[in-house]
Amino acid sequence: MQVTKTDIEDVKIFDPGRHLDERGWLTEIWNPGALETAGVGTNFVQDVLTFSLQAGTVHGMHFQLPPHDQGKLVVCVSGAIFDVALDIRECSPTFGKHVGLKLCAEDPRQCWVPSGFAHGYCTLEPNTKVLYKLTAPYQPLSAAGILWKDVSLKIDWPIDVKEAVVNARDDSWPCLGELQSPFRWDGR
Repeated sequence: MQVTKTDIEDVKIFDPGRHLDERGWLTEIWNPGALETAGVGTNFVQDVLTFSLQAGTVHGMHFQLPPHDQGKLVVCVSGAIFDVALDIRECSPTFGKHVGLKLCAEDPRQCWVPSGFAHGYCTLEPNTKVLYKLTAPYQPLSAAGILWKDVSLKIDWPIDVKEAVVNARDDSWPCLGELQSPFRWDGR
């Protein structure tokens, strides 16, 4: 497992590689020992698979309120996405900053989005499937978010924002400046 650091220390990119032979390839999605070695000692309790029919579909920017906050391991299993992790930890030196990267089915890379971050993505291809491994189960009453197209976030979405396929909930979250974040940076 190769680990790539990002501009935000706690967000990591994992590359489990692929083992090729005449039949095709094999890759790991989750290996607890490898993740622990990479500094992400966690147990996953729920898997979620999403499907988006159209390119330009937006999911995000989501998080769950404590005590139901979640870490997510994000894997694109078909198609391609632009994946975003946004730091919403008060007092963090990277508060309001984000990591954005392309994840696609042709590349085994995965993105670790820890608790204290809002997460979202847009699809770059039709018929895209994304798998999340979650550290806490989804709790509808703890669901929260940040407006994905808040200009103060300076996210360079690789789609036409005016043409995005997005649901009413994700288009009505507050801007970051209106958020009273339940997360605090622990000072590491």
